[in-house]
Amino acid sequence: MKASIQLRLGQNLTMTPQLQQAIKLLQLSTLELKQEIQEALESNLMLEVEEERSEEPAVSDEKLPETAAETGAEELEVQSSTETIPEELPVDANWEDQYDIPVTRSQNSGSEEQTDYLARESHTETLQDYLHWQLNLTPFSEEDRAIATAIIDGISPDGYLHAPLEEIIADMEDEEVGMEEVLTVLHRIQHFDPPGVAARDPQECLLLQLEQLPADDPIKRKAEKLLRDHFDLLTSGNEPRIRKLLRLNAEQVQAVFGLIRSLNPHPGSSISPANTRYVEPDVFVEKKNGRWLVSLNPQAMPRLRVNPEYAALVKRADNSTDNTTLKDHLQEARWFLKSLQGRNQTLLKVATRIVEVQQAFFDQGEEAMKPLILKDVAEAVEMHESTISRITTGKYMHTPKGVLEFKYFFSSHVSTDSGDQASATAIRACIRKIILAENPKKPLSDNKIATMLSEDGFKVARRTVAKYREAMAIPPSNERKRLV
Repeated sequence: MKASIQLRLGQNLTMTPQLQQAIKLLQLSTLELKQEIQEALESNLMLEVEEERSEEPAVSDEKLPETAAETGAEELEVQSSTETIPEELPVDANWEDQYDIPVTRSQNSGSEEQTDYLARESHTETLQDYLHWQLNLTPFSEEDRAIATAIIDGISPDGYLHAPLEEIIADMEDEEVGMEEVLTVLHRIQHFDPPGVAARDPQECLLLQLEQLPADDPIKRKAEKLLRDHFDLLTSGNEPRIRKLLRLNAEQVQAVFGLIRSLNPHPGSSISPANTRYVEPDVFVEKKNGRWLVSLNPQAMPRLRVNPEYAALVKRADNSTDNTTLKDHLQEARWFLKSLQGRNQTLLKVATRIVEVQQAFFDQGEEAMKPLILKDVAEAVEMHESTISRITTGKYMHTPKGVLEFKYFFSSHVSTDSGDQASATAIRACIRKIILAENPKKPLSDNKIATMLSEDGFKVARRTVAKYREAMAIPPSNERKRLV
């Protein structure tokens, strides 16, 4: 085949650096955007944070003498404190010889280990950390402390000791450790906080918590007897049999069940580390004069501008290295500011459209939520669906109903008998409302809930009710049944 040169004319879409930067800023969350802005400030000398003008009233002349007096007092106090310290110390003296300064020793610096009881508050604490901290405060022999350490290491995050005692004994290096010694140490650990920790099963966990209640309480004694001797009847919900065996009337049985329900079957959950995730809203939604208004959060990002002094140094006809660098930085700064402005405008447009569609939600609650998909918002604001998806990812809205993610307002639709469409969020709210109002002795099945929804005009199948119920972490009817 002979090689030849051909000329073709066509159109091609190219992702310019400016477009790539604009798309990147769209999908960043508030915290990620602040980090991106900080990196831009450090790399571009043309960008700077615009200082906000203080709206505080100026200090009057009458307060100046007081302020000056306070400043003078502070300077005098600092001077008096510095006069007690000599300017130079003897060469052959240590600082500790002149001043009493507590010395912090590391664990490897000496044979003695000093426990820092406040260090445990400086990091995320686990259940094992909390139990080891209590272990250090409890007098144990060396052998018992080794057994206690092995037991604590075998406790799961929910507070239960799932490791068999025989396995703990086998893992001990000392072969003379017996079952009685391990049980003795285990009973001491079971009196640690939180109540019920180191239990081997739910029955033992609840009994350990009852032991900390006053001994003269008759309801407590009945609850202990029920848990110790008739735990299988309690789990099966055989109320008539429980009344007969314990010789209680209906009110006393309710009191016993209420006491047992007040206990925590998962004691470790109260000490489990909680990695708090702080959310800063991007927009605020508030009602003024009967209208819902949307505004950007002014604290979500710093106000940027181009440094006018550096921008004035740029010379058009100069092609030197320094001037070229200034031109590049100036162009990049303008692109960055334009991308930020476009992001804010898009964010405000999308948030306004969401509030317009979901006004009934803000006035009435979840049951009035309307179905909404990305395509609906994209057509309303005349943008592509991918742009709407990027701008609603990781963005939050501060509303009277709480801080909600943009994605929360998007849901699929369910047909109704009237021919309209209902939001899946509204269906879930109705299911939750029905379950909260049910009789705890006779909880409603998924089929019954679907029938009740159909009576209200919602065409929902039983499997759909089960799917929504599981999504809300609501157990099935057989697990929701209670004796009272």
